[in-house]
Amino acid sequence: MLSKNTVKFIKSLQQKKFRRQENSFFVEGAKNVTELLRSEYEITHLLFTETFEIENISLIKRCGAEKYKVTQKVLESAGSFQSNDAALAVAKIKENEPLKLEKPELILALDDVRDPGNLGTIIRIADWYGLNKIICSPQCADIYNPKVLNSSMGSFTRMNYFYTELHKFLENCNKPIFGAFLEGDNIYESELPADAVIVMGNESKGISPEIEKLISHKLTIPQFGQAESLNVAIATAVICDNFRRFQWKK
Repeated sequence: MLSKNTVKFIKSLQQKKFRRQENSFFVEGAKNVTELLRSEYEITHLLFTETFEIENISLIKRCGAEKYKVTQKVLESAGSFQSNDAALAVAKIKENEPLKLEKPELILALDDVRDPGNLGTIIRIADWYGLNKIICSPQCADIYNPKVLNSSMGSFTRMNYFYTELHKFLENCNKPIFGAFLEGDNIYESELPADAVIVMGNESKGISPEIEKLISHKLTIPQFGQAESLNVAIATAVICDNFRRFQWKK
């Protein structure tokens, strides 16, 4: 039987301070929960409807979490979705540890990307283009924010994250460092290596002056219309696509 205290605990995880305090986060909806069940995350609580159970019985059986078969109404009261007829799961946050860098590989570095929706979309884009490491400055949105996780559509389970002072990471990085700027080399005419760090900046301010000093290659996406700028997630997709296209042509 699902207790009121458990529901209260799950709802508290919508706030960053309680996620840190409990070292836990939650995801909801069929896609995110299914991806979580297939991942290496340690799941502690699993709430699901009869329909979700029928469709995912083997995954549920393998899961060592506390399990509760509930109604759609209970799921919606525990989570943040207005409509959820599938499942909700609570899992442990992974340790914030330095990432082992391999060669060759592309790595994303995010300088003060604060919007949860943008961060979640960037995670999904990185997953599509085969980038599985993201370095975040401390000012970036929390990876485990429900809005980030929901926007990632399950891709967060295949990403490795490290929050750190970005300038210190870049100072000690032996890879070429590319950054997105309004003024820089035309990305369509640039040589784009398979081994590099791609830096994306804040939604309104772009890459900070401190980080700009460490950029070895400034890139720009040519403008053909009148829009003032591109959304950071869209710009990330265009840049990742060009890096992969350059390698594809080789």
